[in-house]
Amino acid sequence: MTDQSPENTQFFLTAAMPCPYLDGREERKLFTHLSGRRASMLHHALNDHGFRRSQNLIYRPACDGCSACRSVRIPVLDFIAAARHRRNLRRNSDIAGTELSPRVTGEQYDLFKLYLDARHEGGGMTQMSYMDYEYMVEDTPVNSLLIEYRLTQSDGTSGPLLAVALSDLMEEGLSMVYSFFDPGQRVRGLGNFMILDHIRRVREAGMKYVYLGYWVPNSPKMAYKASFQPLEVQSGPLGWQRLDPVQAV
Repeated sequence: MTDQSPENTQFFLTAAMPCPYLDGREERKLFTHLSGRRASMLHHALNDHGFRRSQNLIYRPACDGCSACRSVRIPVLDFIAAARHRRNLRRNSDIAGTELSPRVTGEQYDLFKLYLDARHEGGGMTQMSYMDYEYMVEDTPVNSLLIEYRLTQSDGTSGPLLAVALSDLMEEGLSMVYSFFDPGQRVRGLGNFMILDHIRRVREAGMKYVYLGYWVPNSPKMAYKASFQPLEVQSGPLGWQRLDPVQAV
């Protein structure tokens, strides 16, 4: 029987690519495959060491001379919504989220493309076909779910699809793999709303954490994550450590 613990797992290193977060730098990733009946066990173990899942791969940055990317999570029992978070929840009180199995629809893909074209123009993901999106969502060897966020109509029925979150169910919470939303609804702050909704779901399930992926200090693309306090960062041998709010500014 193969031992799929992190210590006995074969890892690979990607070639250097331009860093998407810090100008003038290159990124490399350390990764391995998730497969077989022990995939979930390995996923949970590596997630606790700051790795992130993408389809049937799990990876973390391994950049030469740079350790800016920090895996972060929200300890939901200690989270207290700030005034801006409470305003966000009131603004989006007419939105309902429904948990679904990770299966794609044409409606999701249309919203996904709309989001990429508006928010990531020129990025590699803008070329993703329907099949590419299908692989991103459905090619999961672990326990994953989709949450569709729809506007609630005046008669109480579900209306247009406004946002989607793909998340993994972990032993102690939810890990947000990828989310997207209607860019025409910018005033709603749907990205932050989905995080707040995940915090609520984790609390109600009696779990502890919402995993947000990587946070990069001084990267405008990542600044929103630091607004959720307290925030914990994965610090190698020290494990998860509470981030000083001053460092998050």
